[in-house]
Amino acid sequence: MKEPKKWVWPDYENCIANLPNSILKKWNLPTVGKTLSLADPYLQKDYKNVVVFLLDGMGQFVLEKLLDAHGPFRSHLAGVYQSVFLSTTVAATTSAMSGLQPCQHSWLGWDCYYPQVGQNVTVFRNTLQGTMDPAADYPVAWTLTPYKDITVTIRKAGGKAYARMPFLEPYPKNLEEICCGIEQLCREPDPKYIYAYWNQPDDLLHRHGCGSDLVKEALEDIERTISCLADRLENTLLFITADHGHVDTRYAVLQDYPNLCDCLVRLPSLEPRALNFFIKEGKRETFEREFKKEFGDQFLLMPMEEALGKNLFGTGNHHPLFRSMLGDLLAIAVQDFSLYFGQERWVSTHGGLTEEEMRIPLLVWEKP
Repeated sequence: MKEPKKWVWPDYENCIANLPNSILKKWNLPTVGKTLSLADPYLQKDYKNVVVFLLDGMGQFVLEKLLDAHGPFRSHLAGVYQSVFLSTTVAATTSAMSGLQPCQHSWLGWDCYYPQVGQNVTVFRNTLQGTMDPAADYPVAWTLTPYKDITVTIRKAGGKAYARMPFLEPYPKNLEEICCGIEQLCREPDPKYIYAYWNQPDDLLHRHGCGSDLVKEALEDIERTISCLADRLENTLLFITADHGHVDTRYAVLQDYPNLCDCLVRLPSLEPRALNFFIKEGKRETFEREFKKEFGDQFLLMPMEEALGKNLFGTGNHHPLFRSMLGDLLAIAVQDFSLYFGQERWVSTHGGLTEEEMRIPLLVWEKP
């Protein structure tokens, strides 16, 4: 058996959920959690524009592996902090936009179980797990677990705040259009906050892995594009960060193990490196025995109450639906291994608690 990878337990005083609270504090608005001490000193300065640019999947290990130590990104590294658990886009970008911890907003993973629907739902697509069928005739996650984006909070308080990402108006088609939009907004006279998101290098990492030359070239291009933007900005504080990192993995498919599936009320949800299980009555002992026999060297299997006792999903007050979405058991990968249950198989992925997945960078440009 390999040595288990080094874990990073969530630190909800030093994570992506704290950064938006620092922004709220900058605008003299009530926070919904603790601020990020790494960012606070920069925000005490009087910049007209504050920009947070989140690059999906660009964890600290990816940054160090693929980019030159003396290049623009790594030379602007202010420090390293953490993702949330699950270290995945659904949970972490929701925290990055709201300031809430996963237990508070309940956007937990790519697939989530919603008791009102009685099904696992692919959150961002609003489809039933493993299909393209609509989960409901309404947006399930936004209806049942709504949250307030801090850009909305700032605007309602009379301030200026904007988001620039591919799936929101004005629907920028590529990174260059996002950067152009940021530059145009920063030229406007009023103080403002801008949150920007780009879906790379995450997509390429999933498909090609952390050591891919293709990913390296794409990340170098991202570095050039954004550093050129930074050079053109004035009176602007620019933060560049990530939602999570990546780890290359081997995998198995749960449906290939009928002795396990026979014990389940439904397929698990969340992510292939952090899965929850709803167990049939009288089948828990059988499931635990079979799971440990098949995957005991790849996953830590724990009662969900133990996971909650460890505050894995956060330390804040739980959303009313949160506990009912989780089930009986939680399996978290301790090796370079994923257990799929219907998703497309990836070369590299995330969602667990390893250093590669949890540690994220905070890059800072200060442009007077």
